Amino acid sequence: MSKAERMEEVASEVRVCVKCDLWKSRHRAVPGEGNVDTAVLFVGEAPGYWEDLKGRPFVGAAGKLLDSLLLRIGLPRSEVFITNVVKCRPPENRDPRPIEVETCTPYLDRQVRLIQPRFVATLGRHSAAYVFSKAGLGGVESITSVRGRVYQTSLLNLPVRLVPMYHPAAVLHNPRYRDELERDFELLRAELKKHGGVGE
Repeated sequence: MSKAERMEEVASEVRVCVKCDLWKSRHRAVPGEGNVDTAVLFVGEAPGYWEDLKGRPFVGAAGKLLDSLLLRIGLPRSEVFITNVVKCRPPENRDPRPIEVETCTPYLDRQVRLIQPRFVATLGRHSAAYVFSKAGLGGVESITSVRGRVYQTSLLNLPVRLVPMYHPAAVLHNPRYRDELERDFELLRAELKKHGGVGE
């Protein structure tokens, strides 16, 4: 079975998942999408309104901003893989609950193992908190305390460079974060150039 077929197997399970209560209020689960052979994995927090309707990650206003930031560093969306910690939209876009994260993240872990990315960009605090804990880097009090740096670590026994970033939605709510998010992407571009990733 090819890597793409195995990823579709995970996606098929996600689409019918009823392991936590989020399935009761969702329209569609959002498994994630992109290039399974990429060096770069983006991990968001949870689907929002438009993602829930379309079953695809980052297709609303935050997604448009993400796409523009990717193009700005010469990294088309088609060259990366984008997914979330939690695959179903929490009601009213509330924060994912710990039990929801715990129940859902085995899917993310399988996606990481399949892709074997060399770079993992976390978008937002919940994404950073999960990935940091899984990499044995401790807790994340706030995204501002960890962003702006690259962390060379091991994630699920894979060597990765973690680049924690603001979530694009944070910039939509508070435009003063825009410059910092752009700097996060410039940092990713520099890492890719330095360590032989895509987008060179």
